[in-house]
Amino acid sequence: MAYSLFTNSIDEPLAARMRPESLEDFAGQEHLIAEGKILRRIIDSDKIPSMIFWGPPGVGKTSLAGIIAKKTRASFINFSAVTSGIKEIREIMKQSEANRNFGERTILFIDEIHRFNKAQQDAFLPFVEKGSIILIGATTENPSFEINSALLSRCKVFVLKPLSINDIVKLLKRALNFLGGTISITDDVLHSVANFSNGDARTAISLIEMMHSNSEIIDGRITITSEIFEQCTSRKSLLYDKNGEEHYNLISALHKSMRNSDPDAAVYWLARMLEAGEDPLYIARRVVRFASEDVGLSDPNALSMAVAAYHACHFIGMPECSVNLAQAVIHLSITPKSNSVYMAYNAARDDALKHSNEPVPLHIRNAPTSLMRELNYGKGYQYAHDYDDKITAMQCLPDSLIGREYYVPTEQGSESRYKNRLEQIKSWKAEHTKNPPP
Repeated sequence: MAYSLFTNSIDEPLAARMRPESLEDFAGQEHLIAEGKILRRIIDSDKIPSMIFWGPPGVGKTSLAGIIAKKTRASFINFSAVTSGIKEIREIMKQSEANRNFGERTILFIDEIHRFNKAQQDAFLPFVEKGSIILIGATTENPSFEINSALLSRCKVFVLKPLSINDIVKLLKRALNFLGGTISITDDVLHSVANFSNGDARTAISLIEMMHSNSEIIDGRITITSEIFEQCTSRKSLLYDKNGEEHYNLISALHKSMRNSDPDAAVYWLARMLEAGEDPLYIARRVVRFASEDVGLSDPNALSMAVAAYHACHFIGMPECSVNLAQAVIHLSITPKSNSVYMAYNAARDDALKHSNEPVPLHIRNAPTSLMRELNYGKGYQYAHDYDDKITAMQCLPDSLIGREYYVPTEQGSESRYKNRLEQIKSWKAEHTKNPPP
């Protein structure tokens, strides 16, 4: 079967006509294909192993397969998991076996390999094991869950990342050259398209092609405006530079709205960022930080909810994860606030920096060797579980910091329970410091 992924026809969509023919034309994935990186060395040397390309749509999985197809000296077969079944698999395996008997390698590229069921995936396994085929699979789903473990163990997994705004803008400028003619478009509009694409090159290129087709000719120039962008996307072109001041202004607005217990403002700023193309994982990381910095032990479940929102963003991405982030943001806005954990760490950090040479008290050091025991490491250590109250008055801070108090709980939410418990602990320790047990 001849390789036919990339025919160069004017009737093809622009994204297909623009597919790179070499690694030099490939956009993004520098962590894999920059000079000296493993995937580049594999492709340049034509020593292709069985491997899985895992990443979201439009990041170059199929394009990498196309580059391999053009460079390899092996027979390259393109196979779709959407349109093919067991019968087609058997026919290809038969052809691959014949190729191997003549000393020819066969590379089989399977797009959307996660769509194959277990039986279909199992059909490839013996041929991969004996080297009849080199399997390259592309998937948008986590291969740990969607690819049979036996097949996955024989493949090297390469993780492809969403393209950056700069990567997309460079691609769009190339796309304008492919479209031909004299085109007028501002950098702001290019960035709006790049933001809208959310790291998906195919989406960005298809959108610029649609905008080009629907733009007016003004003074002999095809003029692509923000109004055309809004018409083609049914959304307003939001001014938003992920690396600029507005980026920090908006995340600050979200953080301070949650801190001020204003869920309406918080969810608005969240929507502003997400709809402008902000990486949901960036927002999720800030939400996780907020859960400890501004809520802390006043709501111990806040951190779990924030981390769960982060994982949801990682698993399902935009636009589906927007509601997961909204849930976390609204909860964190409404729940009681306390910055006592944040303040405790900062105070402890300041002392740690000022007193960085303070020795650890001998009685709370480990003593794994006889020499350490001779030097009194661990001598006098009191194992709390050996005592009725599961607590001792043993000193754990360095001598110069005795009496320091870093964590000062508030009365907010669940933290009142922590405050009561801490007061009991301090009272017990004060009493037993004066009257230590025998």
